[in-house]
Amino acid sequence: MARMAFVMKLKPGCEEIYKRKHDEIWPELVESMKRRGTRNYSIYRHGLMLFAYLETDNTSRSSPPYEDVTLRWWKEMEPYMEYNDDGTPWREPLPEMFHLD
Repeated sequence: MARMAFVMKLKPGCEEIYKRKHDEIWPELVESMKRRGTRNYSIYRHGLMLFAYLETDNTSRSSPPYEDVTLRWWKEMEPYMEYNDDGTPWREPLPEMFHLD
């Protein structure tokens, strides 16, 4: 099991819709994440910065091939977040500096 953390960034004025979209997350997306080994996934917001933390059995989860439902979700979220030119959400991995079990 690997712990992963990263930051992403919202576009100004998109805080409420981002929260609403995640309150209504697609069940098929949740099932896809679980199938790929993701669990204990949380996203926190500080201003426009998003901090995500997850635990996974699949350390290649952030690389292709992406499932169709993931690509559709990213397309849905693109108006609200900073994105890369390739259509993926901008994110910066964070190195773990401390962990206490």
